[in-house]
Amino acid sequence: MKYEAGIQQERAEKRSRIIEYLHKVQDQNPQQYLTEDKLKACAEEFNLTMAEVYGIAGYYSMFSLKPRGKYIIRLCKSSVCHMMGAESIGDKLEDLCNTIFGETSQDELFTLEFAECLGHCEKAPSMMINKEVHGHLTVEKIEEIIENLKK
Repeated sequence: MKYEAGIQQERAEKRSRIIEYLHKVQDQNPQQYLTEDKLKACAEEFNLTMAEVYGIAGYYSMFSLKPRGKYIIRLCKSSVCHMMGAESIGDKLEDLCNTIFGETSQDELFTLEFAECLGHCEKAPSMMINKEVHGHLTVEKIEEIIENLKK
């Protein structure tokens, strides 16, 4: 049992290092995604198969395997945010950013994504732009935020 627990802890530590590595690599890419070359380098660095690396990168929603915009906007779709009007916020974001959720605008400025929960229920509805959280959203507030990003 002690041996199995040691192996499990080693796997958890290794997985943590892989996730940190992938975040670092993705953050260094101006298009904020993981390239095939970087995934291969990760597989070599951690002695994993490409399938294992793709499994990790595909599981976590913060990773992307395709190019994204300068601003990644994640709209919370939790029950609380939904009840507080996230749907109308999402519609307005699609209009203002000229794209739909799951896609990047043609000018490569915005990528719209959903997040299961941002952990800011007390500020619902909320969204995250890159690493900054915005709460108590209204259509008017969204218009102001997006216009400021376009400048």
